[in-house]
Amino acid sequence: MTLPAKPEPTERWLTRDEAARLLWIAYRGHKAKHLAKFILIALYTGTRKDAILRMGFEPNTVGGWFDLDQGIMFRRGGGERQTKKRRAPARIPRQLAAHLRRWRASGANWAVEYQGARVGDLKRAFSKAVHEAGVSPCTPHTLKHTAITWALQNGASIWDAVGFFSTSAETIEKVYGHHSPSFQETALRAMERRFD
Repeated sequence: MTLPAKPEPTERWLTRDEAARLLWIAYRGHKAKHLAKFILIALYTGTRKDAILRMGFEPNTVGGWFDLDQGIMFRRGGGERQTKKRRAPARIPRQLAAHLRRWRASGANWAVEYQGARVGDLKRAFSKAVHEAGVSPCTPHTLKHTAITWALQNGASIWDAVGFFSTSAETIEKVYGHHSPSFQETALRAMERRFD
């Protein structure tokens, strides 16, 4: 038996305008604002959907948590085992930290919750918001692509992106590397330099 060829990596990522439209629709169109919270966390951390939906504000066995005192996001809970979908800790960007502190101060136990309970899935709400914002095709995983692309466009090194986004160096280089301002820079300079 032979397996089919591995598909090419997805290139879809959102522009800042598209992300702003999606976030606005999520914020204005959903009573509990849980979808907007999910989108903000995904865009600032590049964390996978399932890990975000399990994140709380205290250590727990269900999933990760935001340590707002230390400014560290732990993507994996104490009772969870490590899988090939790595979920390493990462620093919390200050813009996101401000939102998280406000949500926590309002009594939230989970980063993405509805009426005090952790949200298990947001497939329908996300699909509806994508349609209304006119940013198709877009899945929750597109937000991870967007975060990594933006980071590299803003000058993050591949090495730092690997740790922050908990994604392999091979994937960062293969899928996102060309977005970096330093992409092939030394080779280009060498080829453009005059030969004496």
